[in-house]
Amino acid sequence: MTKRIHTEFVEIASGISVDLHHAISRTKPLRLKKRNDRPLPEVLCRAVAGQQLSTQAASTIWGRVVEIAGSQSLIEHIAATKQEELRACGLSNAKAKAMKAIAKADHHGRLDITSLAEASHVERSEVLTEIWGIGQWTADMISIFYFGEKDVWPDKDVTVWKTLERLTGKRRKTLLTAARFAPNRSHLAVYMYHFADVGIPTK
Repeated sequence: MTKRIHTEFVEIASGISVDLHHAISRTKPLRLKKRNDRPLPEVLCRAVAGQQLSTQAASTIWGRVVEIAGSQSLIEHIAATKQEELRACGLSNAKAKAMKAIAKADHHGRLDITSLAEASHVERSEVLTEIWGIGQWTADMISIFYFGEKDVWPDKDVTVWKTLERLTGKRRKTLLTAARFAPNRSHLAVYMYHFADVGIPTK
């Protein structure tokens, strides 16, 4: 399926822009890899902790959170501890509050994996964004990389839309461009992340 999607992307891109076509055609087929080896509440808390931080800073802060939890369940610890203790790890007040809200939602059964897996991206986003501190970007990331949704375009992700804009020109609306790649827009996002990380193939 990965090769089939790549072939389709090359064909679609040829009708959009020379640069986009060149970039995708010069790249090996990329696979959408799910990252769901940890409990969803923990993944959500990790995503919140790392927002607007460098990878190194996010890892350092998250390491402190994990350390103070010790052998206790991380989410149970977050639920039981005071916000001040979480802030002492380097979290902002808003991030500490959001992590407490995630733990509370989990306690009340609002993060049931089975029901969220069966929900559509829109339905899942509604559930997640009802939690204080969880926005659409986080909901998009969870749908793509935790649940493996094939057709989510994370328009709130600056890296994704700026990379696509660079390849298609500022006059073209990235939402409309991404729509051309449905029902595999999550895979398109994976390509944009790849280009942002390793660079766009040179001509």
